[in-house]
Amino acid sequence: MRFLLIALISILISGFSLVDTVQARAKHLFKIATLAPEGTVWITQFKKFADEVSQKTNGEVGFRIYAGGIQGDDQAMYRKMRVGQLHGGGFTMTGIAPVVPDFRIMSIPFLFSTYDEVDAVRNGLLPIFKKRFNEKGMEFIAMTEVGFIYTMSTKPLATAAELKESTNWMPAGDPLAAAFLQNIGITPVQLSIPDVLSSLQTGLIDTVYNSLYGSIVMQWFTKAKYITDTPFGYAYGVFLLDKKKFSKLTDDQQKIVTSSATKHFAVLIDDTRKSNLESRQVMKDRGVTFISADDSSIAELKDHHMKTVDRLIGEAFSEEIYLKTMQLLNAYHAANPTRKQE
Repeated sequence: MRFLLIALISILISGFSLVDTVQARAKHLFKIATLAPEGTVWITQFKKFADEVSQKTNGEVGFRIYAGGIQGDDQAMYRKMRVGQLHGGGFTMTGIAPVVPDFRIMSIPFLFSTYDEVDAVRNGLLPIFKKRFNEKGMEFIAMTEVGFIYTMSTKPLATAAELKESTNWMPAGDPLAAAFLQNIGITPVQLSIPDVLSSLQTGLIDTVYNSLYGSIVMQWFTKAKYITDTPFGYAYGVFLLDKKKFSKLTDDQQKIVTSSATKHFAVLIDDTRKSNLESRQVMKDRGVTFISADDSSIAELKDHHMKTVDRLIGEAFSEEIYLKTMQLLNAYHAANPTRKQE
């Protein structure tokens, strides 16, 4: 048994040494951080992307990922990129939007009803997003997705009145969601994402917003066991690399990175949507109750959509990006008048 234990330890050490050797051998090693935990679809697909890039560049381009927020939140990650400690990251929209405000445009509450709408608008906005991030010294590689966001609470919420009586959480640095809630008479408690679960456990907040899969990943569903079954909004993110470091790659290497990202992050979006769909039944099996929202209350909340836009246009995002977004959305509706809500 002692010999077997020593052999196993030797194998593990050799394995780690091999990984370190491969990473050290990469001529261009990108250190990447993200809040996404190990074992999630986001990390799994990113590793497939990284493996493909390494293989196609003969090991000259490599990625070392720091998952689960061990490098800090989005703003900490961005600061580390600025000083060269990191070379990129998988950022949430909320976390990176203070740097590129127009990137938050797709998170306007009640903007989308279907993923087809999302896809049509996202594809149309990509050139603008790439340009905006490029101006800030970042290479836009691919968008990521969290999915449609639902209201989740420790108590049933079926009406706007019940929502107003709850203690709502909003991500720190999300002026759109904060303004929307303030418009309907709610002053949200702003916290970073890592602080949400403990705040639910202590009762500091009782109502949160997340995708179904995200709630499972973050374990929020263990406390917020009631979900109002109408999407509140849409959440997404972006995979960025430092522009200066990316520019040191050869043209062929850059093309490999971007083409591999296009392939794998498209699969990632599909996997995320599948995970959200499967999470519904998982949560039901774990005692979560889905609540049908009152129709008049939903109409009341949607009425605040334009009030929020009018309040923040030119401040939280530019008029240009808003007009382009609505042009794309209206064009989709004109071409697909019969498409139903997700």
